[in-house]
Amino acid sequence: MRKTYKFEGECCANCAAKIEDKISKLDGVNSTKVNFMLQRFTLDAEDGAFENALTKSIGIFKKIEPDVEVLVK
Repeated sequence: MRKTYKFEGECCANCAAKIEDKISKLDGVNSTKVNFMLQRFTLDAEDGAFENALTKSIGIFKKIEPDVEVLVK
């Protein structure tokens, strides 16, 4: 399953790279892309692991960039 989410708040290229690296190492994640210019985050994960990967990804965002909020509908 692949979904793209918007996020709000300060995020730089360095932090986006750190976030991408940590998320890509999560179990069940096939790929991820954090675009700080467009403020978009794409997560591609196995169907059965997607919700868990998304929750952990949001936690990674918060840990590295506490002011960033991932907009999940």
